[in-house]
Amino acid sequence: MADSVDEIVVSTDDEEIAEIARALGVEVPFMRPPELAQDNTPGIDPVLHVLSLVEGIDSVILLQPTSPMRTPADIDAIVELALVQRATSAVSVCETKGSIHWNYTIQEDGKLRPLLDGKKIHRRQDAQLTYSLNGALYYFEVPWVLESKTFIDNETLPYIMPQERSIDIDSDFDWKIAEFLLSCRGI
Repeated sequence: MADSVDEIVVSTDDEEIAEIARALGVEVPFMRPPELAQDNTPGIDPVLHVLSLVEGIDSVILLQPTSPMRTPADIDAIVELALVQRATSAVSVCETKGSIHWNYTIQEDGKLRPLLDGKKIHRRQDAQLTYSLNGALYYFEVPWVLESKTFIDNETLPYIMPQERSIDIDSDFDWKIAEFLLSCRGI
């Protein structure tokens, strides 16, 4: 477990997951209501639900189960980053693969249109580095998240993680990549 974590609370609507968590000594003080466990439920809603039921929490690290590659060191590092910088929020990101200048939309007429207008970038080396949320870590102070009702604002700090720890499982392909990387770790 990460040194910076004092308490773990699991929010789930699944009794089997709750039992596994309890068997591991983790708190599951309530079950998540079904309306907060839908595929289209905004990620902030279950967090606000937990915060409405659990008292005495100053800050939170949200660990989504779809990001199995993060490490306890990552958790401690994002907390340290936020504390040292006196940030109300920090999120994990990874360098975007490819340049955002090479992203396009497909229009109704079936033709490609650049996502960004402006200067054309022909070489990766000439493009500005961009970063994508990886879903692994969300740190926030409770009063800030209760007021903003979001995980990110213009003051949010990035915690940069490498690609190999930034797998966010959203598809069967992502699952296979995570299984492979975990097998390389001997897990």
